[in-house]
Amino acid sequence: MQRTKEKLARGEAVRYAAMGRVLHHNVINMIGFNGGFDGLWLDHEHVGFSMENLEIACTAARSQNLDCFVRIAPTDYAIFTKCLEAGAGGVMAAMVYSAVQAEQIVRWTKFAPRGNRGLNVSGFDGRYTLTPLAKFVVEANQNNWLAIQIETLSAVECVDEIAAIDGVDLLFVGPSDLSQALGVTGEFMHPKCQEAIDKIAAACRKHNKPWGAVTPNAEHCEMLYSKGCRMLSVTNDSRIVQAGLNAVKANFGKFFA
Repeated sequence: MQRTKEKLARGEAVRYAAMGRVLHHNVINMIGFNGGFDGLWLDHEHVGFSMENLEIACTAARSQNLDCFVRIAPTDYAIFTKCLEAGAGGVMAAMVYSAVQAEQIVRWTKFAPRGNRGLNVSGFDGRYTLTPLAKFVVEANQNNWLAIQIETLSAVECVDEIAAIDGVDLLFVGPSDLSQALGVTGEFMHPKCQEAIDKIAAACRKHNKPWGAVTPNAEHCEMLYSKGCRMLSVTNDSRIVQAGLNAVKANFGKFFA
């Protein structure tokens, strides 16, 4: 996640695509060759891909100089550590409800003394046993990246506490679930959504933490950027395929009439 960390530290935008439904190394290579993207995040919350799929996807992302992290439901410690051992540069916890829960997730992803992650160097992150234990612990605690999604009412209410937690690297807005929680499902520009986003942005400024979001459209992306959002998740694999199909039909319009 070094590229992402460095750009965010400079206040620059990072462009991300989400993947899960069409998780394949060839698609990742296409995104890399096409250019412009800084990284990918892989959706394990909604799509149950295997660890082998994840290992292949992470390998493809590295070959294209794309950072890569995995979104996970915050229900299973083992999934977090398995994703890191498989080669993901970081993890993102979905549907977080409290600062206590966010702190627990930090502890799941950090070795002692900060956390209580189980120590195993036989995965990619430990270079398959080649990294000495003491060195591995220090480097993993420094380099592993953790994002916390803010998409529930209770998370918005305690966002200042979550942003203050040591080990939380970024807050990430899920606009669909946030709008649903606020009672304005799908109305991403609704004042209630913008008020919640303002609160998230203020907490991140206070604690010097970057924040990101899914951006359903260009207008929404502009609004988020103006409020300080710098991780812009601008598309996903399903949207990429649909956009390609729509472009074909537009280019060959009379044959689809």
